[in-house]
Amino acid sequence: MSVSEELPLPDDPALAAVARAMIEAGQWGVIVDAQWGFAFATREFRFSMGGSVELAPMPPLGAHYFGPEANEARRGMRTGPREPRYMRPDFVRLGGLMLADTPGGHDELRRRVDPAFSDLVDGLGPAQDDFVALGFRSGGVGLRGTETEVTSTILRVREASGRLAGTALLMKPAIGMALLANLASAGDPEHFARMQTVARAARRPAAVLFADLEGSSPLARRLPTAGYFALGRRLVREADRCVVAAGGIVGRHVGDGVTALFLAETAGSESTAARACIEAARALRAATAQVADREGLAEEEIVLRFGLHWGATIYVGQVLTSGRAEVTALGDEVNEAARIEACATGGRALASKALVERLGDSDAEALGLQLGAIAYTPLGDLPTATEKARRDAPAIAVCDV
Repeated sequence: MSVSEELPLPDDPALAAVARAMIEAGQWGVIVDAQWGFAFATREFRFSMGGSVELAPMPPLGAHYFGPEANEARRGMRTGPREPRYMRPDFVRLGGLMLADTPGGHDELRRRVDPAFSDLVDGLGPAQDDFVALGFRSGGVGLRGTETEVTSTILRVREASGRLAGTALLMKPAIGMALLANLASAGDPEHFARMQTVARAARRPAAVLFADLEGSSPLARRLPTAGYFALGRRLVREADRCVVAAGGIVGRHVGDGVTALFLAETAGSESTAARACIEAARALRAATAQVADREGLAEEEIVLRFGLHWGATIYVGQVLTSGRAEVTALGDEVNEAARIEACATGGRALASKALVERLGDSDAEALGLQLGAIAYTPLGDLPTATEKARRDAPAIAVCDV
């Protein structure tokens, strides 16, 4: 079956109803018919098994769940039980159900399944007719090539008459729902979706935002450690909130600094991405006054520098390890954005000419900018230019936004 092809709902009404419920719930799910022929898989399941960069291949409709064609499809997945050894424990757990559903018993089941499982058939006994559900853990290969586990809940699907229509396999990562809920509640679903768009690293046009707390060292010395930590945490939360609200992707946090990306592909256009970057900077600048008030500080004690730049060929991708998940970017324009930010002392927001001139007339008007009246200054000519800026990016033209 084509990797990009969407799967139709099963023809059987009972199985189709279960498939719709799985889709609406956003679940990993696979459905087999009464003879354990492949009938459906949710897009969420296929996308995860495709390493979150593509839809994983599926066996042809009607192919046995443990048959040769199903094993061949699994070998084409980026993650999951790509090898028969991961499926052998599942075969034993599900074998009683399959045996009960297979006219012809052991001999017919042995004929239908892949030879990798045929030695397990003789040890199977049929499941009880009153079986309703079964839960278990199984293994596979994770995104980083390491072994991982999923949990499965197996549900029998019957028509109103009691006739068996098929079996639904609902799966999820082998992590408790309380922890999953905690992780999900701390983030924004739309932001997570934007992060998924860069799961496969590639060159992407994007606006880049750098922001950093000015005069952080004296402030850190004056405040209690716990107080300075609370201040930093609140600033980071506000920065992330402003970036996410503007449709950006939160980048790395380094010390008191934050980075963000606004991709043309997710914003809809280069103009929209550039506008979102400027809007996020303005929103964060406004939010610092509230942060200062909450921490009992004067507004002038919380000053952020902003550097905004455009990168036409920034290399953007997701970094996923056992301890973190983040999006990072590489390229000359990323380093140049950092140089621009370092020169924006006094709470200025400096944007490069490359960024500003990505704005279309309507987006510039919405920002209150008159493109034809803007005067730019080379970074190296600014009285606040740093040594690194004069060395690495003196000719980059910037203006206040």
